[in-house]
Amino acid sequence: MIKLTSKRLQEDLEAPRGGHPSKRFQEAKYVYAENYGCTANKFDLEIMLGQLKAEGYRLSDDPEKTDIILINTCGVKKPTEDRIIERIRYLSRLNKPLIICGCLPRINPKAIRKAAPNFAAMLDPRSVDRIVKAVRFAENGGKNIFFFSDNPPPKLSQPMLRLSRVIEIIAISEGCLGNCAYCCVRFARGRLHSFPKSEIVEKVEKAVSEGIKEIWLTSQDSGAYGMDINTNLAELLNECSEISGRFMIRVGMMNPNHVLGILPELVNSFKSKKIFNFLHLPVQSGDDKILKKMNRRYTVEEFKKAVNAFRREIPDLTLSTDIICGFPGEDSTAFENTIRLIKEVKPDIVNISRFFPRPGTPAEKMKQLDVKVIKSRSRRLSEIVRGISHERNKRWLGWEGEILVDEKGKGSSWIGRNTAYKPIVVKSKENLLGRFLKVKVTKAFSTYLEADIVKD
Repeated sequence: MIKLTSKRLQEDLEAPRGGHPSKRFQEAKYVYAENYGCTANKFDLEIMLGQLKAEGYRLSDDPEKTDIILINTCGVKKPTEDRIIERIRYLSRLNKPLIICGCLPRINPKAIRKAAPNFAAMLDPRSVDRIVKAVRFAENGGKNIFFFSDNPPPKLSQPMLRLSRVIEIIAISEGCLGNCAYCCVRFARGRLHSFPKSEIVEKVEKAVSEGIKEIWLTSQDSGAYGMDINTNLAELLNECSEISGRFMIRVGMMNPNHVLGILPELVNSFKSKKIFNFLHLPVQSGDDKILKKMNRRYTVEEFKKAVNAFRREIPDLTLSTDIICGFPGEDSTAFENTIRLIKEVKPDIVNISRFFPRPGTPAEKMKQLDVKVIKSRSRRLSEIVRGISHERNKRWLGWEGEILVDEKGKGSSWIGRNTAYKPIVVKSKENLLGRFLKVKVTKAFSTYLEADIVKD
């Protein structure tokens, strides 16, 4: 969860420096915002804040002392939904106009209504361009209105408030071509709608010209990009790599079945020095029968084919994958197949999720596994993954090279990324954000590396 409370963001939404604020800013009202969920959600929030800033609204860091409350929600998992619903319930009790955005209004509006019967407005991800209308409606005492749209707006051309001085998030598409049995996000994001390649490239160029050092290309399935507009992800990455300037691109999650269709070209595009050697390729299960029940549209061997193709050409690749533990029908044999796959492929990162049925999905109607069995399998797999991740990270001990510092850590620590997108922690009392540094890795843990800064 992100609470927008930083001093810089406050300055960005305040009146211009120098002289007296304009009348519009003197009369401006305050908005308190919270964000949950994926990178695409954060991108949507930047659009909404950019539009509010353009209309003179200012940012509050206290929900009890604001004029409007905005919460951008996620509903991908049941525990996440439960936590957000409880937060909505609390914010509703503050008796401020409450605007609820993100995926949850499409996934489970009944739960929102129950938690906040007097909400002002709900917006889905395809209606972020209507946030100002929603806020105006709320200011006038309006209640219980829905701003839902069938198609996304031209998101790349909307006003935006960048939430980082180092990282630019750019959505390359909205929605997906999948029909996974467990997924409810497709109800919120819809079918694939790729944004024009020229607009994406132009947005990357602009960000780099403004000093941005790291670009996150995000989507519900980056591998499907362009399939509706006669292009593909590899072509997009090649054009982005030709942009002048010093910057790095992180490519978002892509499903194996779409990667296979452009595999040679995609691997070749990843060889660019401006693309992080980072591949997020979710497998979800190591058993073909379960993959079929999930409607994932690829086999375990096809997943391994994609991984091997990347690793042959990019030896230092950081591989991230996802596993769902306890999907309906997953017997002990299927689970052992998943463990066998993870031990064989040895991903650097495995995002493990316990299965929870989501409303409106085919999996919700399937016979569910015992919760205790799911927890036990999740714990066992987590232990195996920690060991593998630690071993993979130990390969970097003694490595010397350059990192880009893109995040503030705890205390006097900073977090940078090398070409393989490994998180590397360094310590300094200086502000290192946005700087390229030469470091030497001294310690390896399962989730990050530690390094000393190498003086020239």
